[in-house]
Amino acid sequence: MCLEAEHVILDACNELGKLVTSQAIKKFDTDGSPIQMAGVKLTAKAPVLKLYQTPYGAVEVPRYVYQTSQGGKTFCPLEQNARIIRSATPRFAQQISHKYANMNAPAVCADLEDNHHRKIAHSYLQDVADHVGAIASAKEEVWEYASPKLDEAVASVVISLDGAYLLMREDGYREAMVGAISLYNPKGERQHSIYIGEAPEYGKATFTERLEREIKQIKQHYPDALYLGIADGAKNNWSFLEQHTSRQLLDFFHATEYLADVAEAAFPGKTDKPKREAWLHERCKQLKHQAGAIDSLIAEMEKFAKRTQLNKTVKENLTAARTYFANNRHRMDYATHVANDLPIGSGVTEAACKTLVKQRLCCSGMRWKQQGAKVILSLRALIQSIERAMGAILE
Repeated sequence: MCLEAEHVILDACNELGKLVTSQAIKKFDTDGSPIQMAGVKLTAKAPVLKLYQTPYGAVEVPRYVYQTSQGGKTFCPLEQNARIIRSATPRFAQQISHKYANMNAPAVCADLEDNHHRKIAHSYLQDVADHVGAIASAKEEVWEYASPKLDEAVASVVISLDGAYLLMREDGYREAMVGAISLYNPKGERQHSIYIGEAPEYGKATFTERLEREIKQIKQHYPDALYLGIADGAKNNWSFLEQHTSRQLLDFFHATEYLADVAEAAFPGKTDKPKREAWLHERCKQLKHQAGAIDSLIAEMEKFAKRTQLNKTVKENLTAARTYFANNRHRMDYATHVANDLPIGSGVTEAACKTLVKQRLCCSGMRWKQQGAKVILSLRALIQSIERAMGAILE
């Protein structure tokens, strides 16, 4: 079938969609009889035509608009009952908000025109998406989401948090925060994750309050699960996780990054790369599977520190690794966790930093205002937390 024929079919489907949708919208209107709101009587004049945006195109629908006998602000029952958002039907608001969460405004407008034969202005797109995002942001602060229905028991819950920097219009690079709560079955398989993204803020109070609410709700559903906090070595991470988890673990992959620096001190020669790689592979294996490996590694680092042939950079990196391991040795019992089918990495949150923040908010030339970043992060977090389909905010 040629492309031209498919375009004709799409246009025909859009025409039919507009016809059916316009009739469906009308069913949400009143019959024009007076209504009461908060004890105040409102009356309607003759139906007034209004243009509504749908996934298939704009449709003009007559609807009643109400007012008190003294005039003033008007009220449209149809728009409230049909959940109209900035003249967009719920499905169209969901559609363009989902796209805007993943693409910039010009790209969304091009996609709508090329693939849906829907032409809308950038300003209208952003108006609707910002409004949906604002609803999502507001509801996130008061909603209690239903716990996901899982086929297997939840044996452990991993709570992790991390940050990703984005360029703000007025403050330069600032850190947006990402939190993840992941549910694991007894075999250590991840069953579900809830994501939270928060725009840069001083003190991170909004982020921590939101994450704490989610943790409280999860604990109500799974009170007998092991609560494990996994993060990198940032001090603020531990002060938060120690309040909400019974056990804390340093992210294994952050630890291995430091071991790579130690490998440079173990075999500093220019031709020693194969030896460095073999040493690193073996030490990572030991750290992951052997109880007490951390003490042996720290002792080995102290031995390397006495070498006089190490250059300044290698010495500095080795010192940083020694400090890192010494400060976190009580959070590095990987062997026990592996033996008990427990997670040892915060990869879920690391990935969320990329998918929630970096992929959308850190593209070339992008600079953000606080509210704009908050809207995008709210939309993207809703999309990625599968049980929280964006349609829920439009109900």
